[in-house]
Amino acid sequence: MEIWRHFKKLDWILIVTALLLAGIGLLSIYSSSLGRGDFLNFKKQLIFFGIGIFLMFLTSFFDWRILRENSYLILVLYFLCLFALAGLFFFAPEIRGAKSWYKIGPISFDPIEFTKIVLIILLAKYFSIRHIEMYRIRHILISGLYIFLPSFLVFLQPDLGSVLILLSLWLGILIISGIKIGHFLILILVGLLFLTFGWSTILEEYQRERILSFIQPQLADPLKIGWSQNQAKIAIGSGGIFGKGIGKGSQTQYRFLPEPQTDFIFAVLAEETGLIGVLVLLFLFSILIWRILKIALSSQTNFSRLFATGFAILLISQIFINIGMNLGLLPIIGIPLPLISYGGSSLIATFIGLGILQSIKTH
Repeated sequence: MEIWRHFKKLDWILIVTALLLAGIGLLSIYSSSLGRGDFLNFKKQLIFFGIGIFLMFLTSFFDWRILRENSYLILVLYFLCLFALAGLFFFAPEIRGAKSWYKIGPISFDPIEFTKIVLIILLAKYFSIRHIEMYRIRHILISGLYIFLPSFLVFLQPDLGSVLILLSLWLGILIISGIKIGHFLILILVGLLFLTFGWSTILEEYQRERILSFIQPQLADPLKIGWSQNQAKIAIGSGGIFGKGIGKGSQTQYRFLPEPQTDFIFAVLAEETGLIGVLVLLFLFSILIWRILKIALSSQTNFSRLFATGFAILLISQIFINIGMNLGLLPIIGIPLPLISYGGSSLIATFIGLGILQSIKTH
């Protein structure tokens, strides 16, 4: 009886929307597997999907107040994430020039996806008890240190995209927490100075080429740096209003489109389902964000409000960057489309985050 009562309290609009988005992702991964004749990723994503749903419902039963009231638990999770990120340099294989995943048989594990959720919890805890002291710059510096440590480890992999997501998350929660305008402008100035310094001393050559190809696309080599985005834009444009049909997209099926299951899965969807499919996708994402923000607005505590808002910021930033990459509006920095792109770590971490939101709503 208790279980039935719990299920009745869940936000089923949020759950159904997430399941529909994950279903669209599975369909796109299946379609992009047709041209390659390899359905291993599709089968693995199905398993990840099942695990994610199970963990979402399981997490919803736990009382989220355990996180709010147990600082030591949050710190333990945080340092576990740091150790996992540091361990990549010793135990992870190098894949396309980066050490970002642990390889366990046919399964890859990316700790940064779970680190994002832990950081939202940590920042929500930190600012929920200090929101009236946001005028003190030390809170900005301390919270910045929490973000800097994992960001530094991720940058060394190198994974510039995830670093930008972590910084977006930090700035977003700072704004929601009530940072002073003067302090915010100082952060922006420091960021610009750091980018200027880092352009020649920190960024790798291929990272500079990607950014330059975005700023001056006419100078990019269409067979190298400019190839990916050109093919993505061709795929999106050729989809028209109704699309070419599942499994019938020429750019996808004839393997012109690189990384069709991860970075450019939006282009796969646009080519094969057209403008209608894209509008449906954006509509579902809008509902997802709306329901998350609804939980934030109805929350009775600062912690739950900040967690829900932080999770919304995380999803919005990833959606914006991924679609921007596909449209050629942003440089390619390897950010997955939440619930859509292939990747067990991203999918499962997102469902765990949704489970915490359900716990906030039901408890």
